[in-house]
Amino acid sequence: MGELLKRILAQITALWTKWSLVQRIMLIGIVLAAVGGVVALFTLSSSPAMVPVIDAPIRDEADQDRIVTRINEEGIRATVSAAGIVMVPDETSARRMRAILIREDLIPAGTDPWAIFDRERWTITDFERNQNLRRAITQMVTDHIRALDDVDDADVTIVQPERELFTQDQNPVTASVIITPKPGSDIVTNRKKIEGIQKILKFAIQGLRDEFIVITDTTGLQLNDFEGMAAMDRLSRIEREIKIVQTLEAKYRALVIQSLQNTFTADRVRDLNIKIDMDMSPRSVNTEEFFPVTIRERTPGLPYDDSEFARSVTRSTSSSSTSWRGTGFTPEGPPGVEGQTPPAFRDMQNLYGEVTQETLTQNEEINRRTIQEERSPRMDRVTVSVNIDGTWRKKLDEKRNPVITPEGEIEREYSPISDEDLSQAQQLIRDAIGYSAARGDSVTVTRIRYDRTRQFADEDAAYFRQQQLRMTILIFIGGLVLLAIGFVAFRVISRELERRRRLREEEISRQQQALRESALMEAEEGVEVSMSVEERRRMELQENAINMAKEHPGDVAQLIRTWLLEE
Repeated sequence: MGELLKRILAQITALWTKWSLVQRIMLIGIVLAAVGGVVALFTLSSSPAMVPVIDAPIRDEADQDRIVTRINEEGIRATVSAAGIVMVPDETSARRMRAILIREDLIPAGTDPWAIFDRERWTITDFERNQNLRRAITQMVTDHIRALDDVDDADVTIVQPERELFTQDQNPVTASVIITPKPGSDIVTNRKKIEGIQKILKFAIQGLRDEFIVITDTTGLQLNDFEGMAAMDRLSRIEREIKIVQTLEAKYRALVIQSLQNTFTADRVRDLNIKIDMDMSPRSVNTEEFFPVTIRERTPGLPYDDSEFARSVTRSTSSSSTSWRGTGFTPEGPPGVEGQTPPAFRDMQNLYGEVTQETLTQNEEINRRTIQEERSPRMDRVTVSVNIDGTWRKKLDEKRNPVITPEGEIEREYSPISDEDLSQAQQLIRDAIGYSAARGDSVTVTRIRYDRTRQFADEDAAYFRQQQLRMTILIFIGGLVLLAIGFVAFRVISRELERRRRLREEEISRQQQALRESALMEAEEGVEVSMSVEERRRMELQENAINMAKEHPGDVAQLIRTWLLEE
């Protein structure tokens, strides 16, 4: 073994020495390339194969983090390539995570979760093409239904069976739709909207028929069961028809009662009853009309009509005439031979006759018009009844005061509406509703007086309360006047008594002063009394204070009270 290795090395060395520099460089390059290829092969074979969950790249980092976090929660290692594609180790894990992401609505908006099947491959089969076509149709129909304003979400399933050789063996195409209505939408009860969804499915899916379409809501209630909804549709139609009639009745009622109340006041016209009978069934009317031919149109601007018409225009004329005169002899052939004349003509022969016949045939052209109309609904009959009350007037006496009956009520006089006003009101109602006698319309206007017992009782009670209040006010004012007069008289009398008392006291004071002066004079005459000027001044002040206290006792008392408070 060692000798063999030495011999091989010796041969390689001999060859190496014989080769040129270029040959040596080429050999080194081949060896290095072979070593690099082997290393790369071992590196790629040792790393696990990664399968994309979604072929479309995810650019949003927040969406990438949510998807990777959800995949890691299932215990599967996920990576994100530089292009933004989420990868998992194997195809089984990719299918599992794809279903989970679809169920939890983690697929970013605008991303097709089945884009993995859209890759162009050389080995694509017809089965894969059919699956892609079915998936595209399903996605398209789902997007259309979700685009409706009344649908929040939709789930569409389409089953297209394989084509069979014979028609009787072919299974039908079926489709099922589960819709989630938006809050406040009436799509669950609106038949027109459900039929719209059904038409979307029929036009989008070839070979799909109505009986193989099932549309349900999230509770499992089938919404396109139109045969079972026939009775409900009939009730809905009846409700709509009744609503139309009620709306028309309310319109006429408001129009008529407003006109009457503006004329007779709202208190006299309170209620108006109107009933409209309408035929809601569809009705086709074909009308054929013949009218004259216009020869000349009316000249614009003329104050009169100068147009010319003709009832008809002659298109063709044919005439014929027949004239016959003679004895009516009919030859019978040779003598002795019986003729061939029929018995009826034989009886007429050898008679004298004259026939003249003229025929004129003339074809006339006229205008003809055919009109086809669909009339629904149609008003059959209108009935209106209204009551108009008369006027009430209070009876007044000579002093323009209401007359009071022995029962303690105000006497009133009733004046019913006149026949002329009643007829005019009836004509007003007829014109307002479009009265038609041929249709059987009826308008009734009555003049039954309203029961105003409670109204009159309230008015009488208010009148008597007003009279009582007026009497109370008058009595109160009279009392105030008497009180004021008494107060004024009391003040006058008290002042007069005070003046007289003051005069009497002054008279008494003068008398006492006169007595004192006379006593002093007598004393001065009998005894010599000497008084200083200060004593005389003090006596004068004292007498003035006494006189002032007698004349104004109140002011003096106030002065004394002030002095006491100050001390």
